Amino acid sequence: MGKYIVEISGINTSNLPTITSQEMKELFKKLNEGDLFARDLLIEGNLRLVLSILKKFYNKTENLDDLFQIGCVGLIKAIDNFDLKYQVQFSTYAVPMIIGEIKRYMRDNSSIRISRSLKDLAYKTMNYIDEYYQKKGKEPNYKTIAEHLKVSEYEIGNAINAMKDPISMYEPVYNDGGDTIFLYDQIVDESLNNNFSNKLVIENAINNLNSREQYILDQRFVIGKTQMEVAEELDISQAQISRLEKKAIKELKKVLK
Repeated sequence: MGKYIVEISGINTSNLPTITSQEMKELFKKLNEGDLFARDLLIEGNLRLVLSILKKFYNKTENLDDLFQIGCVGLIKAIDNFDLKYQVQFSTYAVPMIIGEIKRYMRDNSSIRISRSLKDLAYKTMNYIDEYYQKKGKEPNYKTIAEHLKVSEYEIGNAINAMKDPISMYEPVYNDGGDTIFLYDQIVDESLNNNFSNKLVIENAINNLNSREQYILDQRFVIGKTQMEVAEELDISQAQISRLEKKAIKELKKVLK
């Protein structure tokens, strides 16, 4: 591994070798026959792929050298496990593995402490997502993951959220062209929680929504699913989910003003 570690700062990426798809196939055939030199050429020929993935993390860390090395670990794992029988481009197979390796490293070195049980579930979730993607070419939904790991969708939502990078309290989470809803708007006010009458008002406001609207708000803001994930579950378009969510929020705002 050491010979593939390079300095990102000041690196001349134009000097990195490239290999064609046909050359890649020939090298994998040689690797399957035990040619370790072919493995070296595959690693060197795909370092540009690792560098291109690092662009996603430019604003998330100052230590890109470490991330490059970790990305190379993911690349090597992808090369060692790739099979031409998959009938997909190597990059299609390798990219999720490289990104997954980098994200795992960033989680392990985060300044935010996560409980051991939640971290274990996060690892299991990530591993299952990787395995599922390699077999089916797409990521599983929360329900599929929860059934496989024998936990609730809510727990999966918590685990997936634990994998995400921290964001500002003032991050906008919704905008319909009018008032913007920021992340801090969703933070629980303990004084409100302790006020029984206010709790009744909130419960009544939610109960006045139809079952579909209640379900959408629950999946979006309690479990933490994306609009696309909820749309797939309800077999409707993301645009419809957006309209229903917008309508439900407006109805709640009317009652809670």
